[in-house]
Amino acid sequence: MASDIQERIKRLIVDQRLPSGAPLPTETELMELLGVSRNSVREALKGLQAMNIVEIRHGFGTYVGPMSMGPMIEGLIFRTVAGHYRGEDSLLQLLELREAVETGLIARLAGRIPQADLAELDALVERMEAEAAEGAVRADTDRAFHAALHRGLDNLLLSEMLEAFWDAFHRVRTDLVDLHTDPKVTCRQHREILEAVRTGDVVRAEAAVRDHFGDIRERLRSPHQE
Repeated sequence: MASDIQERIKRLIVDQRLPSGAPLPTETELMELLGVSRNSVREALKGLQAMNIVEIRHGFGTYVGPMSMGPMIEGLIFRTVAGHYRGEDSLLQLLELREAVETGLIARLAGRIPQADLAELDALVERMEAEAAEGAVRADTDRAFHAALHRGLDNLLLSEMLEAFWDAFHRVRTDLVDLHTDPKVTCRQHREILEAVRTGDVVRAEAAVRDHFGDIRERLRSPHQE
């Protein structure tokens, strides 16, 4: 019953073309509209809230949610952690998923990144180099580089998915393993990716991305990893 009501509420959002943040009908209105009980409406809304499809603001009403990648990220994280403790190479599998997507997309970026984004990427690599001189490249700097790089795709869904893969991998990696990365190598690899896309060299760009992920893969497979 709850699943059927959820589908009908989702159809209402689609049919009425409601954007994120738009108010939904009240519980009473949904009861009348759908012909179901208050408890059934509440159960369905709670399930939709868990999926970020709706947002329940107690005392104010129910609104169309952000429909973010949050549930997918949490699912990826849980699956990866559970697999790791079962002895599976789940973190490596997640890395290979990221690699497949990013390697496949880099050709679309080579030579097509706006000057403003290139300037931002230059600044981020310089920040990486300053951080490396102090001992380690910060995760948020690495994340900002990849976000700025893929902004040029002009595809919000792809950008959000890449952010989700990045977030899931780094959150799990931080909890499970220490990759002992060399910050100077990290800087060099990101600089190489940047220069390849700046010059429009697709072959060089793809090789740079594979080199970056290949280095991480080897560290995940190294003997000191458990």
